[in-house]
Amino acid sequence: MKPSILLIYTGGTIGMKQDPETGHLKPFDFAQISEEVPELAKFGYHIESLSFSPIIDSSDVRPEFWVKLAEIIRDQYDRFDGFVVLHGTDTMAYSASALSFMLENLEKPVIFTGSQLPIGMLRTDGRENLISAIEIASAKAADGHARVPEVCICFDSKLFRGNRTAKLNAEDFGAFSSPNLPPLADAGIHIRFDDALIHRPAQWGRPLKLHTSLGADVAILKIFPGMSRAYVRAVLSAEGLRAVVLETYGSGNAPSLDWFLAELKAASQCGIILVNVTQCPAGSVDMDAYANGAILKDVGVISCHDMTSEAALTKLAVLLGESTDNEVVKLRMLENLSGEISVER
Repeated sequence: MKPSILLIYTGGTIGMKQDPETGHLKPFDFAQISEEVPELAKFGYHIESLSFSPIIDSSDVRPEFWVKLAEIIRDQYDRFDGFVVLHGTDTMAYSASALSFMLENLEKPVIFTGSQLPIGMLRTDGRENLISAIEIASAKAADGHARVPEVCICFDSKLFRGNRTAKLNAEDFGAFSSPNLPPLADAGIHIRFDDALIHRPAQWGRPLKLHTSLGADVAILKIFPGMSRAYVRAVLSAEGLRAVVLETYGSGNAPSLDWFLAELKAASQCGIILVNVTQCPAGSVDMDAYANGAILKDVGVISCHDMTSEAALTKLAVLLGESTDNEVVKLRMLENLSGEISVER
């Protein structure tokens, strides 16, 4: 039986065409994708498309968008072998991270892709990204299961685990990077899969389970030289706040200022979950390495090891939506749920 793939167009540059009269970019009818990418017919796959209405700029992505996307995948799960999500690049890493935690027991590929140039332009990267994403989404292992049964980003001939990526370049075709985990696949003359890295279910055959109760009571506090107490307090005292992602220096370090530590300790004692990610593109948090990291541990901050900010934020949103018990959330943040941490702690 030929593979069946569902293309889900949410918005973004890849679905734009240039108006020949005005020169302005405007969305085209994605149901006519085969006219823009006639190469798709050569696959011989059964390919259907579904477009969000209205489509959205990825800068406008909110948790409700992730819920809608997850529900579409759930509703269509039994009909298709894989899913390709066409998404704007600005928040693609957030969406891919969120879906990786929202789709429990996932056994089919959910491949995010997009482009830096519209698919209707001559030099577009969108055509190759789309073709590679579809081929990867349809790939089967020798045992008949999906070759890549996880949420990924396919961009510039690389397949990355979704919750390990960040957008690092606004202009080059290689927009995304996964510094702490090598690509799961490289699309050259052949697609070369690194099967040892691919995250597979511990047990096949379990039903897909959605986590769509998301906590929006999360914030990011970026540490920087000269930050004021008023700034830190404004973030930590936000109404209804339950968790904060601290973006710290190096291996998880932050200022040792008395007032700063006092604000963190007070927040922790008030029940706010404080997690630590590094601002560095690569590397891991180790709060035992330096004194300025150890003091964060002493006031109740927990390490996210080598998680990205995008993964830490969206993982917190899912866990907070699942539990009102902050201690449970803290323990689950240390678990490797979807391959977001290099080594299970």
